[in-house]
Amino acid sequence: MNTEDNSPAAGRPTREELEAFLHGAFTQRGKRASIMVEAITDDSVRLRLGFSDELLRPGGTIAGPVLMSMADTALYMLVLRNLGLGAAKAVTSNLNMSFLRRPPAADLLAHGRLLKLGRRLAVGEVSLVSEGQDGPVAHAVVTYALP
Repeated sequence: MNTEDNSPAAGRPTREELEAFLHGAFTQRGKRASIMVEAITDDSVRLRLGFSDELLRPGGTIAGPVLMSMADTALYMLVLRNLGLGAAKAVTSNLNMSFLRRPPAADLLAHGRLLKLGRRLAVGEVSLVSEGQDGPVAHAVVTYALP
């Protein structure tokens, strides 16, 4: 699959439209609003969160809730890509996160993949990687309940 293909299928939001929606809908949530949609297809997405000191927790590592937000946002973008912005009321019904190693102070990348899109649920997996590092820092399986 070509993860660089940002052209939508008929009637589906583009990368730019999804990013604008994300930044407009989550203005009260600074970290989520600063996430960038780098590439998206109907079944995969790549997000970037630029590093800043406010992402760190004591010990100098990126905080767990930041990682969870990235994973959640990745699947949310895939749901909206496939169902349109009218599905914005979709909600997370399950998020299972495995923290694999300490993420360093660097940009965080989320590589998401849609596993199943049904009538009531969407399921996907997300690998989180620190830029410049080998291997994931975390892995998540996320389920969304669809409106």
